[in-house]
Amino acid sequence: MRTGDARPASLPIAGDQELPPRISELVVISGKGGTGKTSVVASFGVLADNVVIADCDVDAADLHLVLSPVIGETHSFLSGYEAVIRQDDCCGTGVCREVCRFDAVGKHDHTGRFVIDPLACEGCGVCVELCPNRAIDFVERTCGAWYVSSTPSGPMVHARLGIAAENSGKLVATVRREATRVAVANRCTTVLVDGPPGIGCPVIASITGASGVLIVTEPTVSGAHDMERVLALARHFDVPAAVCVNRWDLNPDGADRIESRATDLGAAITGRIRYDPTVTRAQVEGRTVVELGGEAADDVRVVWDQVRRWLKC
Repeated sequence: MRTGDARPASLPIAGDQELPPRISELVVISGKGGTGKTSVVASFGVLADNVVIADCDVDAADLHLVLSPVIGETHSFLSGYEAVIRQDDCCGTGVCREVCRFDAVGKHDHTGRFVIDPLACEGCGVCVELCPNRAIDFVERTCGAWYVSSTPSGPMVHARLGIAAENSGKLVATVRREATRVAVANRCTTVLVDGPPGIGCPVIASITGASGVLIVTEPTVSGAHDMERVLALARHFDVPAAVCVNRWDLNPDGADRIESRATDLGAAITGRIRYDPTVTRAQVEGRTVVELGGEAADDVRVVWDQVRRWLKC
């Protein structure tokens, strides 16, 4: 892909540097789940040249199911702290259980010793401070892992947040930072991000400072409503936005209304994707729709060409 003059992103990365202007970062998002966002990203990854792919939907990552990455690096994601009782030093006073307002302290079924449930512990540290025998350690919590992998489409950075783990926004920022690092190291000109659905913290962490966002929506009442919410979010953070209506032919009038509203709100329109059973078959086979071909694949190619022109990348 040619290096363009898309607006340089301003997301701080390691060393307080800015995203290099020669790299365009496109984040594909949706105001709700189930719009086909990940299928679109996977196909874009196949169509793009000189690209790094990042899966920032860390709470429910699934891009790897289609792109089949071969993991090259695995890193633990540490965030926050949790209390852990050193059993050999515990004198069994039970103070920790008395002061824990989250009911995270209980007794082991077999030994009768006090233990802390890591899923219930909120990391407040009260038990650590009040334990009379100083028998509780306050250690960094492992909340998941992130990976640097290779795919047939190029390098991929992705992650998995642990069960009941916190700080998905911080993990998203980590994935984006590392994707930028990989892009610089491999002289790639585009970072393609599969963002999370909704408008919460993970989405904010995904789009802040991006070159542009592509909102994949569907021609339903909820699709229109959530598209407006995520468009408002993009405007708030001054990120250029474009809209693509997936499965538009299921409700052509609804698709028309969505595109009209998106235009009124300042978004670009990059095309439509029709409903095609080939998409489901591609998912079952763990492949992208553009690899199988079909009407939807043709539409995705048109959308990708329009996105490239829009971002000038």
